[in-house]
Amino acid sequence: MTKHLILCNCLGSQTLDREALSNATGLKCSRVHSALCTTEMGDAAQALAGKDVVIACGQEAQRFTELAEEIGVDTPIFVDIRDRAGWTDTPGDATPKMAALLAEALLPSPATKTIDVVSEGVCFVLGRADVALPAAQQLAQTLAVTVLITDHGDLPLTRGVDVVRGRLRNASGSLGNFTLHLDALAQMQPGGRGAFGLMPAQDGAETRCDVILDLTGGTPLFPAHHKRDGYLRADPNSASAVNDAIYEAAQSIGTFEKPLHLLLESHLCAHSRAGQTGCSRCLDVCPTSAISPDGDHVSVDPMVCAGCGACAALCPSGAIRYDAPPTSHVLRQIQTLAQTYLAAGGKAPRLLVHDAPHGADMISLAARFGRGLPVDVIPLSVAALAGFGHAEMLAALACGFVGVDLLLAPKTERAPIEQELALALALAGPTSGDTSAFVRLRLLDVQDPDALCDIVREAAPLPLELTPILPMGSRRQVARLAAKALHPKDTAPLPLPQGAPYGAVLVNTDSCTLCLSCASLCPSGALLDNPDMPQLRFQEDACLQCGICATICPEQAITLQPQMDLSDAAFSQRVLNEEEPFCCIDCGAAFGVRSTIEKIMEKLAGKHSMFLETGAGRLIQMCDDCRVKAQMHSTNNPFTAADRPRVRTTDDYLSKRRDH
Repeated sequence: MTKHLILCNCLGSQTLDREALSNATGLKCSRVHSALCTTEMGDAAQALAGKDVVIACGQEAQRFTELAEEIGVDTPIFVDIRDRAGWTDTPGDATPKMAALLAEALLPSPATKTIDVVSEGVCFVLGRADVALPAAQQLAQTLAVTVLITDHGDLPLTRGVDVVRGRLRNASGSLGNFTLHLDALAQMQPGGRGAFGLMPAQDGAETRCDVILDLTGGTPLFPAHHKRDGYLRADPNSASAVNDAIYEAAQSIGTFEKPLHLLLESHLCAHSRAGQTGCSRCLDVCPTSAISPDGDHVSVDPMVCAGCGACAALCPSGAIRYDAPPTSHVLRQIQTLAQTYLAAGGKAPRLLVHDAPHGADMISLAARFGRGLPVDVIPLSVAALAGFGHAEMLAALACGFVGVDLLLAPKTERAPIEQELALALALAGPTSGDTSAFVRLRLLDVQDPDALCDIVREAAPLPLELTPILPMGSRRQVARLAAKALHPKDTAPLPLPQGAPYGAVLVNTDSCTLCLSCASLCPSGALLDNPDMPQLRFQEDACLQCGICATICPEQAITLQPQMDLSDAAFSQRVLNEEEPFCCIDCGAAFGVRSTIEKIMEKLAGKHSMFLETGAGRLIQMCDDCRVKAQMHSTNNPFTAADRPRVRTTDDYLSKRRDH
């Protein structure tokens, strides 16, 4: 069924070209309404009846959703083209931008995987007695509350809540599954005359709860505490903050759906091999400590993961992938925006990437009270800004955008974004034929909508001369494809900053003994041996720059060189070191390295106590099979057993009986 686009110019505050939008999007467009959400609600109901409808309004989505429920039709799709495109003071036609936003909104959204989190309402409150006890008494009406008093304040005279005094040693877990360990724990003893007393203190106590309300005002119990579900923290000296935390805690009972943000394929992980640590990018960057080592790979606690996406952006092998939505969907959004905008007649588009709450509010305020976004700046809302890595930035440029701006939110993790931006800048510019002095990739750290309007109105980069790519495959493949499109004439490898996940392995052939320990432990198969001769080979496209080879090399002969070779040579195997093999003096089979065998002979044969005899020295020059055979037949074989006893026969037994 063809979708119908319902248009409204919002009391004439924006200009809409019905025919141009229909041609650009392929949608059947209604007439341009002026007050669809108020005086023309009847027209809206008629448009919704029996049609697959797209309403070009984001502000009144709730009102139109209720209308659809009243008349018994499916909820329509809502697309905000007013705040993001229609309200602007820049000259030019906004139709290409509107068409791009509509096309992106109509892409099928992948289903989000979720897991049920059950909270039975067991709450643990900790803080001073004068703050924690009143808060606990309010929560006791809906939750089962235990209070840990951290000072020497007075104990309550009622048993409405469980009260203890002690020291919290550590806490772990998340909403519905917190575990707390306490020392010097003294429970209240509700007996005797006068004020209640305390039982003898004990160390090593453990308790579990669903929600933690921290009113201590001290150091948070968890890293990135604002991302920990079920952990609520408020300033004990602020009555309003405490009341807000109490209200939120009271709502934390029931069954909740938590998105599964990440997809982990542990067999691709290059964390370690044979006890030697290699890649630790995800461990270093995770703000909530949801990622931990697990043997040769890492494991992710989905209950603790907050979905910031930084680990997926930094993972060199693709072992950790963002899955809410997957990277392939984000790449398709980028391609659709650029392709639709250019096909509708737009020129030199720029991409403004932002998170959903903060960035959307900034754009809306800038449009309503300021100058709005220019007609060539297309906004893209992403679930995790830190997960928008170098591959996505390069893909945007290679799809036709002349620049990409990332709008930071106050609580966005800057470090991984800055690291990915530095890598993207190294891979993107200066591009072939690029005479622009403007930075094509930028971080925008502004909190004022007017400042956002000012910075996006700065002179734009010049258009790039390239053929737009189709961003498909893994993030590594997309990054290489985009970099190659941006540098079609460059043949020399692009130098990259330290820590980049692309590069070469350099081997000091004077030090390398071709022991091949590096090849045996390489997690991605970038280093390989040759079963027919002593040879170390390397395929640059597969190298993750994890560093295990350099760590494991006994001769310290390996160094890493961050770079990206855009030529086809990166996909072929080249020899890093090779030597002439040594042939067994007995059977003639090639084994080992000639220089190594000769060095061993020079040091051991005729000099070491075990190799004083000429025959013993010959063993060094034999292959494994011949060495075993020679050792077994030698006269002084230390492993030789005594002669086998003669087999006893029936005659032996009979003769023994006759003798007796």
